[in-house]
Amino acid sequence: RQQKWKSSVSTQAKMPPCDFVPEKYESYPYERMRKIREQNISPSLRTYYKKPLLLHQGHMQWLFDYEGRRYLDLFAGIVTVSVGHCHPKVTMATQKQLLRLWHTTNIYMHPSIHEYAEKLTSLLPDPLKVVYLTNSGSEANDLAMFMARLYTRNFDIITFRGAYHGGSPYTLGLTSIGHYKHGVANGFGCATTMLPDVFRGPWGGSRCRDSPVQTVRQCSCPEGVCHANSQYIEQFKDTLNTSVPEKIAGFIAEPIQGVNGAVQYPRNFLKEAYQLVRERGGVCISDEVQTGFGRTGSHFWGFQTHDVVPDIVTLAKGIGNGFPMAAVVATKEIARSLAQSLHFNTFGGNPLACIVGAAVLDAIEEDGLQKNSEDVGTYMLLELAKLRDKFEIIGDVRGKGLMIGVEMVTDKDSRHPLPAEDTNQIWEDCKDMGVLIGRGGLHGQTFRIKPPMCITKKDVDFAVEVFNTALRKHMER
Repeated sequence: RQQKWKSSVSTQAKMPPCDFVPEKYESYPYERMRKIREQNISPSLRTYYKKPLLLHQGHMQWLFDYEGRRYLDLFAGIVTVSVGHCHPKVTMATQKQLLRLWHTTNIYMHPSIHEYAEKLTSLLPDPLKVVYLTNSGSEANDLAMFMARLYTRNFDIITFRGAYHGGSPYTLGLTSIGHYKHGVANGFGCATTMLPDVFRGPWGGSRCRDSPVQTVRQCSCPEGVCHANSQYIEQFKDTLNTSVPEKIAGFIAEPIQGVNGAVQYPRNFLKEAYQLVRERGGVCISDEVQTGFGRTGSHFWGFQTHDVVPDIVTLAKGIGNGFPMAAVVATKEIARSLAQSLHFNTFGGNPLACIVGAAVLDAIEEDGLQKNSEDVGTYMLLELAKLRDKFEIIGDVRGKGLMIGVEMVTDKDSRHPLPAEDTNQIWEDCKDMGVLIGRGGLHGQTFRIKPPMCITKKDVDFAVEVFNTALRKHMER
């Protein structure tokens, strides 16, 4: 039977019922796990929380720890569990394939890679119709950089400050968050430009972004004009004129920044930036690792919310609901440039991965998860905005669909990040009450809410009440 546990923080919120019963945990005791962690697992792989969770089983939006405690998962294994933990349809398709064929590599044809390539590319607009399957987002972005350089015969790539595009030596040049940088040479030919962040940046107003919730900053722009956007585009032009050669290889951006805390740009920024990049001979890359597969609600792909069509799209995380797979989708011409010499991937597009990918696409459609992301995400954003109006330490609530950021500040006027020990305590209290959320932003000041896309409004009511209790407790302290 599921164990009840007393939290150190009490909440009036009732966790929504769940009729799933986890199996009994039968592995090593917690302390032995801690010891193995210290001795045998790389210390660079850090854990969340003062007492790290030892999770044992998952079911849709729920996670269970070794003692049978249930948690509402609002971070989805870092925006990766798209359709729900152990989704029955995906699990069944994978089990069937496990008995049939695990692996061949691309030197032979097998049905699932062809079926999946057709299915995936049918969801992308022309001319994005050629796919190269890989195993992770870093690998996909690495390959996208390589393809952009091969195709254009140029080298320099522009990226936003605050961007995260991977941890491989190649992509570390694009990743523009100090914590991820190591003191070794990387990033030749990568130039950063000012992040058009309408909350924290120098310019921003109350009508800039494509979100049900706008910033509390005032906006004096007349209808149809965005002063902030014009200023940020000037900064982008300045980067083009000073930091890179006349001709560039490309520009990469997430439609909404993920690791940096769901940062959104002014509505027309990407459209204008894409045009400037193409004038310089560059290609435009949309990193859909976190925003893809219906998560933004209104559209299946994040780039569609900006009314642009990129030249290359990179996909990972939610593509496999937790199975390690990723993809680069490009135009025929760009894909052809990679075929001039050999480029091989042993595991990319193996039979198991393709079956998982296809089952995830089916689940998104059959369960109506894009629509659910829009409805439940909008509801959650509006509920969180009420908390922003109530608490001085919530500076900003933003996002679209189930891609949400809540930025914590010392006060709304200064917008200074809330100190880490304060943010940590609120975060720990939410966990103790049964809600798991992520962290992001340059100072870890932003709560990242990116749950499996199957969550319900009842789950949101519970999570918001828990967050409210944690904030109240913080104010009392």
